[in-house]
Amino acid sequence: MIRIELDEASLGRTRIAMSPLWDAFCSLHLTKPGREPSWPYRKWVGRARHVLASDDRTEPLRALLNGPLGFPDFMLPRPLGTGSVEAELDVLRATTRETVQLQIAEHFPDGLPELYRPYLDDPRRACGELADAYAAYWYAVLEPHWPVMRRLVEDEVLIRARTFATEGVDALFAGLEARARWNPPVLELTKHIEADYRAGERSLLLVPLVFAEGCRLYSTDDPGVMAVSFQARGAGALRDEPEERTDDRLGALLGRGRATVLRELAAPLTTAGLADRLGLAPSTVSEHLSVLAEADVVSRHRVGRSVYYQLTDTGRALLALLSGENVLKAVS
Repeated sequence: MIRIELDEASLGRTRIAMSPLWDAFCSLHLTKPGREPSWPYRKWVGRARHVLASDDRTEPLRALLNGPLGFPDFMLPRPLGTGSVEAELDVLRATTRETVQLQIAEHFPDGLPELYRPYLDDPRRACGELADAYAAYWYAVLEPHWPVMRRLVEDEVLIRARTFATEGVDALFAGLEARARWNPPVLELTKHIEADYRAGERSLLLVPLVFAEGCRLYSTDDPGVMAVSFQARGAGALRDEPEERTDDRLGALLGRGRATVLRELAAPLTTAGLADRLGLAPSTVSEHLSVLAEADVVSRHRVGRSVYYQLTDTGRALLALLSGENVLKAVS
């Protein structure tokens, strides 16, 4: 269990930001031998494993993935929130010798694992090769999916930020996944290691990831920021085939298309976001949403320039009755 104590000042400076590089790293963990990926990652993992096995440029990633649990933050820079993987890789390439020496000394006071020797011997070269490995993996495996992934995490950032602004930190943390628990003033993260941290003067950065199922990331080396990842909703957008349903009573009642739209609205989404996830034309999704809204199983609300749809109490009850899916009331 990781425990992070947060005071009022740290909580007041909480931010939410995306990171394509953090998503790339977490996705690597789904490719580990013997790990059976869950739907909707199954076909995607096959492609990722092939790239890692066949592209020699990814060797630094394979070494990092199979290395000791925990690693210095310079190897996975703090999210910039820009959505640009190249900008984050530039930060990695610009890592100074002093940063490498300081963070490695803090992480491995009892002896240096051989994996990190090149980073001490020639930081510029080693960090450059690691950045090249990330780039090779990113462009072969994740970049084709990034437009959809970006829309998912942008929606997550917008919804979480609105929740924080209108309902406060308790509501923000209450809506996170099960592996993160808010026990004021401590944020508890489920991990296979034990560690306690105090934010002090540092702010908190929450990072929504499409691939957070792969691993839990947290960053504590930066003197100004502590960063924690969480699972963004909507990973089903990565699927290559629909989830198998042998007894679809909801589909029999509403029709398969409207039933699928209703299930996706466990979290608020825009018409475009739904279309991306389902592989349908926006006009088709819009038609389904209009019918569902008229039946009072979904409702609309505006956030900035976007219109989001979410389940009503009736919609949640219908899902629970006909699909056996207990959907919590979404933050809004």
